[in-house]
Amino acid sequence: MAIDLVTRKEWGAHAPRGSYSSLSSTKGVKVHYTGGRVDPQIADDHDKCVAMVRSIQGHHMDGNGWMDIGYSMVACPHQKVFEGRGPKRLPAANGAGLNSEHYAVLGLVGTSGLVTPPDDMLHGILDAIDYLRAKGGAGKEIKGHRDGYATTCPGEKLYAWVKKGAPRPGGQEPTDPDPTPPGNAPEWPGRELKYPPVMRGDDVRTWQARMRKRGWSLDADGAYGARSREVCKSFQQEKDLPDTGVVDEATWVATWEKPVT
Repeated sequence: MAIDLVTRKEWGAHAPRGSYSSLSSTKGVKVHYTGGRVDPQIADDHDKCVAMVRSIQGHHMDGNGWMDIGYSMVACPHQKVFEGRGPKRLPAANGAGLNSEHYAVLGLVGTSGLVTPPDDMLHGILDAIDYLRAKGGAGKEIKGHRDGYATTCPGEKLYAWVKKGAPRPGGQEPTDPDPTPPGNAPEWPGRELKYPPVMRGDDVRTWQARMRKRGWSLDADGAYGARSREVCKSFQQEKDLPDTGVVDEATWVATWEKPVT
């Protein structure tokens, strides 16, 4: 499933007042919240999300004196991801001296009103992170704004999720999702698993769960994103297969070969 991206043109962004500073890569991403009240009705009306993102840009440009909205991307309760400054561009929201280390992704929750991020918002944040990894060289780190900067951001609810490792909602780690014995691969699903865009499905979860049993650090969340591709490439190198990062039929079969480490 591809990222549901709302481009700057689509949300009516003002043009930046100046030129962006470029980034080639970062350590990862820092997650933010608004720091104010968020109207719970945005969860039922996407137009209110659009208006809110416009308001945030206006505050950053006219209130803070910044050249543009400070965030790289913004995730709303409808699993839509707004393009802020975007990949390869220095954000402004992480704090002085900290912006070059991480991209900044905002979840539209606040200190009151809507404070608990809905699952679709968490999916959106992760879709944004996958996008920044693919398009902007973002590294593995997922941190909260407060990590390294004196702030309550991204709030207790969102920060607790970050501290848990930012798992994708609905992710399952069944005790034995691949009941076939070692050496007997389940039937090839007939489609290659690759990223980008993020691909989802039971076949993805089956492959991820088997890789976990082989000792790889990988969530069996059913979403084939940047981390799955990274594991796949390393596994292919280990097996002397072309390191494409794509789970093709040969890689699928090799996943069930002995020994399991």
